[in-house]
Amino acid sequence: MSVNSRKNSIYRIALVGVFGALVFVSNYLSVPIPVAIGDVSRIHLGNIFCLLSGMVLGPVSGGLAAGIGSGLYDLTNPAYITSAPFTFAFKFVMAFLAGLIGKKMGKGKPVYNVCGGFVGEVAYIILYLARSFIKGVLAGSAPEAMVPTIITKLGTSSINAVIAIVCAVPLTAVVLLALKKSRLMDE
Repeated sequence: MSVNSRKNSIYRIALVGVFGALVFVSNYLSVPIPVAIGDVSRIHLGNIFCLLSGMVLGPVSGGLAAGIGSGLYDLTNPAYITSAPFTFAFKFVMAFLAGLIGKKMGKGKPVYNVCGGFVGEVAYIILYLARSFIKGVLAGSAPEAMVPTIITKLGTSSINAVIAIVCAVPLTAVVLLALKKSRLMDE
């Protein structure tokens, strides 16, 4: 492994850590929304940084940053601690798809970032709602009793998705420019 390759690997690991920290902290900026059956949903800024991670770092590194930051948030919050493994996987998928479409396929062009953000958010929402439904039914709720919970969670998740896409796409251009100027990222 050459010195430049090793240096780039260290930068990549550091960037995953920094973006993971941004995802973690941004999850605390939230408004909780009570839902039926004693569950919780929330409008938060975490998804902005999940998408940003994928669009800036690419599918795998961005997915790791999003999953690690979101999973750590769940581990530090008693209301979400049991959800941490699912959150890690679901947020990884969100950022992975945003990075795959936005960074890899679209070479960072804004329209591809919008498409990647949309696909990532839709995938996340489907996974999140499916898990919520299954969790409720396994806990003893009748499937029809889960409808109000799922509708509320769909509403908050959709708001999060729109906020995330609208904010992450322009932020991606700014962050990539800053990283390139500082020579922390060549691509």
